[in-house]
Amino acid sequence: MTTQKPIPAVSFQTARTGASSKSNELGMRPMQERAYNKRGEQYLLIKSPPASGKSRALMFIALDKLHNQGVKQAIVVVPEKSIGGSFANEPLSNFGFFTDWEVKPKWNLCNTAGPDEERADPSKIKAVGQFLDSDDDVLVCTHATFRFAVDELGVEAFDNRLIAIDEFHHVSANPNNRLGQHLSDFMQRDKCHVVAMTGSYFRGDAEPVLMPEDEAKFETITYTYYEQLNGYEHLKTLDIGYYFYSGRYLSAIEDVLDPDKKTIVHIPNVNSRESTVQGKVEEVNHIMSTLGSWEGRDPETGFHMVKQASGRILKIADLVDDSENSERGRVLNALKDPAHKNDRDHVDIIIALGMAKEGFDWIWCEHALTVGYRSSLTEIIQIIGRATRDAPNKETSTFTNLIAEPDASEAKVVDAINNTLKAIAASLLMEQVLAPRFNFTPKDAGEKDDFDYGEGGYQEGKTNVGFNEERGQFHFEIKGLVEPKSEEASRICQEDLNEVITAFVQDDVALGKGLFDGAEAGGETIAQELTQARMGKIVRERYPDLTDEDQESVRQHAIAALNLTQKAKQLTSEVSSENDDKANTALIQGVRKFALEVTELDIDLVDSINPFAAAYAVLSKAMNQDILKQVQRAISAKKTKLSHEEAHDLALRAVRFKREWGRLPAADASDAWEQKLAEGAAAFVRYKDEGKYD
Repeated sequence: MTTQKPIPAVSFQTARTGASSKSNELGMRPMQERAYNKRGEQYLLIKSPPASGKSRALMFIALDKLHNQGVKQAIVVVPEKSIGGSFANEPLSNFGFFTDWEVKPKWNLCNTAGPDEERADPSKIKAVGQFLDSDDDVLVCTHATFRFAVDELGVEAFDNRLIAIDEFHHVSANPNNRLGQHLSDFMQRDKCHVVAMTGSYFRGDAEPVLMPEDEAKFETITYTYYEQLNGYEHLKTLDIGYYFYSGRYLSAIEDVLDPDKKTIVHIPNVNSRESTVQGKVEEVNHIMSTLGSWEGRDPETGFHMVKQASGRILKIADLVDDSENSERGRVLNALKDPAHKNDRDHVDIIIALGMAKEGFDWIWCEHALTVGYRSSLTEIIQIIGRATRDAPNKETSTFTNLIAEPDASEAKVVDAINNTLKAIAASLLMEQVLAPRFNFTPKDAGEKDDFDYGEGGYQEGKTNVGFNEERGQFHFEIKGLVEPKSEEASRICQEDLNEVITAFVQDDVALGKGLFDGAEAGGETIAQELTQARMGKIVRERYPDLTDEDQESVRQHAIAALNLTQKAKQLTSEVSSENDDKANTALIQGVRKFALEVTELDIDLVDSINPFAAAYAVLSKAMNQDILKQVQRAISAKKTKLSHEEAHDLALRAVRFKREWGRLPAADASDAWEQKLAEGAAAFVRYKDEGKYD
């Protein structure tokens, strides 16, 4: 067994301004104040990272709606019972608010006995009906209970109520998603209020959370990871990495599981490639045996007591064993006990399979260790969120994704390679999630308020780059940038670029070409094929109702946000931040350095950057070179000719080329991208003759 040297794919340094934890005169932290300022809206969507205070933000908004806006009742809906504790009673008036948040015990249906229900529970459905007939204010229940209650009672029963949906990414516009269908019905009826909250709005399965016509009704409050982490008091660095091993993960995990760090370990699904024949309970026992000798269970908490060679006793919470005689219920209660919330020594390691992801608040967690690639990027964001809480004396947090290397002798080598690509996609997305927000305008569009443009300020005739440290936003002027014309395109460019980027970095064709063809060629041809043709195809498929001009605008904005982040990453090694106490210096300085090095920042330059070049540099260090070549060969073997969709896109760009240069692109041109355009135009004609286009 070998494990490659741990090399973080992403390393984020915070400014530690303390702003995230500072409260105003009403007891609200920055994100909560931002959301409360929009409390009069009927439909609110709060996009905010884990630990930013979404549950308390909802309390402030709900209480105002109940007391000042004529809303009759508030119903808080959470994905599983364990998260219901986030909406327990809070004495908000102690911190300056006009009243307290109170939920009567009988109306917190998450506190009742039994597992999280996936089927109808008649007693809970009856309780929802009784609540609606009562004069009480607040009910808390699971998504499942709410779905079944709406099925039985009808949407009209919830008129003039506030429906607050926590972990909103569980909703989907897919007709088979009952919660999503109910939400659409509520919005069609338009007689209730909705507050939706999520720390990871995009979905790994690429299905839209809302239909565009419904999403347009929501007022969006965005609080970024950048703002959240930079505003911490204690956490200084967040490292995110994918590490590769050969052999069994139970041996490899010994190299990355540090018993001195507070850790959540998510073992692989029993049906996954990484899982062993031993079974999940035996895997937990093996992990504990590598840490020391088992000394029994704590009679009060149910935690395993494992004695190390030094004599230290590790307290390990097992959330994997769900057998009839397991201690999981007692262990969960011990973990949720508010009396121990601020006790760093309460527990040392938590081992889980499907639990301890969303809404699980253990502020002391320093390391989230996940074995095997998880099914969606949303899930990965949630797991990373377990380690991003701020806590005293906690300066560094780490997310480790331990992944089996592809083995040529195995029949499932293709599956292993796909897992590798997905891990890379996850790290690319996290870079985007952690980056400052980008505000792009065409060159000489004018100065933006509250941006610092450096020495000399904003200057016409040059490429201007401004930064707002407080808001964590960049303003870039880019020559040739197409501005969005419609409201929907403007909304996408302001709020949903990460949605577009997610689809792009998850695209196997784009990843394969960018990582390996791009690494070989190292030129603009592959980059432009990706940034223009492939990204263009993704935007058209995602937003078919936009005009061609708006589709091109969205494409340009998305690729600019991705590529400027990637270019900055390449330059971070040249930036020393040891003596700089401000900001996420590496990324900010990297972006500024890139901007200063180019005399003219235009869209052609942005399109000529390979979005995956920096990721390949990390991968080549993190993975054995022989294995890396094997992955490259396997991906190269899957190469296909141009599809009729790709040919169509290249043909459109060939038309633009003709308008600009007064001639059609030539197949024998010295410029490789011009050759590609000529190839696409020829393929388009051939496909058209074959009847591929309507």
